[in-house]
Amino acid sequence: MNSDKQIYPQTTLKEVVNTLQSISAYIKSKWKFVLIFMLTGAVLGLAYSKFKKPTYTAILTFVLDEGEGMGGALGQFSGLASMVGLDIGGGSGGGIFKGDNIMELYKSRTMMVKTLLTPLNEKELLIDRYIAFNDLRKKWAETPSLKNINFKIPQEQFTVQHDSILTAVVRHINKSMLEVLKPDKKLNIIKVEVEAKDEMFAKRLSEVLVAEVNKFYSDTRTKNSTENLKILQKQTDSVKNELRAAITGTAAATDANPNINPARQVLKVPSQNRQIDVKANTAILEELVKNLEISKVSSRNNRPLIQTIDIPVLPLTKNHIGLVLGLILGTVIGGILATIILFAKFVFRLLLK
Repeated sequence: MNSDKQIYPQTTLKEVVNTLQSISAYIKSKWKFVLIFMLTGAVLGLAYSKFKKPTYTAILTFVLDEGEGMGGALGQFSGLASMVGLDIGGGSGGGIFKGDNIMELYKSRTMMVKTLLTPLNEKELLIDRYIAFNDLRKKWAETPSLKNINFKIPQEQFTVQHDSILTAVVRHINKSMLEVLKPDKKLNIIKVEVEAKDEMFAKRLSEVLVAEVNKFYSDTRTKNSTENLKILQKQTDSVKNELRAAITGTAAATDANPNINPARQVLKVPSQNRQIDVKANTAILEELVKNLEISKVSSRNNRPLIQTIDIPVLPLTKNHIGLVLGLILGTVIGGILATIILFAKFVFRLLLK
């Protein structure tokens, strides 16, 4: 049985070298074309560096110690606390914030809106400064519902336009201006970086955002222990009042019958009942006070330690391409682009042949 054999052309190293030499010669012959692209790139680079507004970067770093609570040190008292319906165990209470979840809080709409509605100075909010340096008022000039929109009103009075603007601003900040990361995965150091066209906006946004998120994080982690502490304090005060009332009742019963007839034992009953109440409330109060102090210590240990390391200081780092750098980059990019075009044109012709 005969089989057809397809013969593939073989390319030698010499042919490859010759082809590359031909491409090089072709590009050199078009030096005017390359020069035009380089000059055009230089002009565009100069124009970009001149008209492109600089940006400013605010960097804030802090260390987060989540706290370990008191663990086993409270184990011996957990039974006493359970008698009054409380849980004072030394758990961290931070299950919802395990791992790197805290960094996601920085990009949440709630935290960002609180930050944007914070005053930048006596005249404007952060959201007002954002609108100003992005020239949004000009874009809204022909839209009556947006032209004179005001954010210095109670948030309960916000309209759909207010919420829409805030949502769009939060989305843009998260996408293009804000970066939250851990420089070293092994350390609990968190870095918050904000890049904006306005220097004061970048500085203030980073500071307020970190303060809002860290406060929310700390309050949420200790919310359970704080609520237990309030309940325990209320119960302690209640028992203390009952004890005072029992002591007063004992004294009143004794004063009512100062010279009790030994033959009339029934007269001693009111005073004895009050004494029983005093002893019972005293014992309960001792345990409650003990558990109250332990709960206070547990609450303090559960609160995470957040210590700022570096804060943004004026003047901030300025991100700007100078005229010389713009000229060089534009020239290089123009030359590379011209070379790519000529190379593609040469290869296309070669394939047609």
